[in-house]
Amino acid sequence: MKETWYFVDSGHGTPSFNMALDEALLNWHSQGEIPPVLRFYGWKPAGISVGYFQKVNGKIDVKGARQHGIELVRRQTGGRAVLHDQELTYSVLVSEDHEAMPASVKGAYLAISHGLLEGFKNLGIEAEFAVPEGKLETTDSAVCFEEPSWYELIVAGKKAAGSAQTRKKGVILQHGSIPLHVDKVKLFDLFVFPNDHVKERARRAFGDKAVAINEVSKHPINFEEAKQAFKTGFERGLDIELKPFKLSEEQVAEVHALESKYKSEEWNYSR
Repeated sequence: MKETWYFVDSGHGTPSFNMALDEALLNWHSQGEIPPVLRFYGWKPAGISVGYFQKVNGKIDVKGARQHGIELVRRQTGGRAVLHDQELTYSVLVSEDHEAMPASVKGAYLAISHGLLEGFKNLGIEAEFAVPEGKLETTDSAVCFEEPSWYELIVAGKKAAGSAQTRKKGVILQHGSIPLHVDKVKLFDLFVFPNDHVKERARRAFGDKAVAINEVSKHPINFEEAKQAFKTGFERGLDIELKPFKLSEEQVAEVHALESKYKSEEWNYSR
């Protein structure tokens, strides 16, 4: 008999709400109030999430983000900045000692990424796991999609989904971005470059490194189609059944209380 996980379809939320709900789900799972969770969501308005340890000053063009109506938020997970705009975002919350989850970060990435792999298959897109040769090159770029990490999904050698993971209170939180379309002009207006020539060169090179679903799909894929494809993909890839879960009024209030943290300059700009 397959294990049942909760499925949270939270629609499009603000950057602060999206990060607060991921934290609340982590807390509730840690406290044993809910089973493991798969959540899908979008961003309205668009957001730029910076990694937990990432510096904003000198890396992120905050003024450029504001001009595009993009709100900045800091994630609990590490890694580099991600533009969340026309995409499906997922999060998985599962206990560190769950029998299907390896102890190592890389191993857990691989286990969870099977759900992503199956989702791409459902869309008729041939994806595979990134297995970097030797040690990953570390660039000074602040842009997440510049290079794939272990077991992220690549299509035709280009990064097609970016994920980040943290472990807190005995729970693995892995969330990630599955772009449906990438606005490369908007994306590169969000980062600080020495000059316009360097920015333009980086923008041109980006097309060789990353790809969005609608660049490789045989027909246009919208948010709802992607959500359904990846939902059944996670069920197959993780060998689970998903049960829809609706938050109670008290739980929604708890998420909104947590939001103040993700709206604060102290949290978002303190690195």
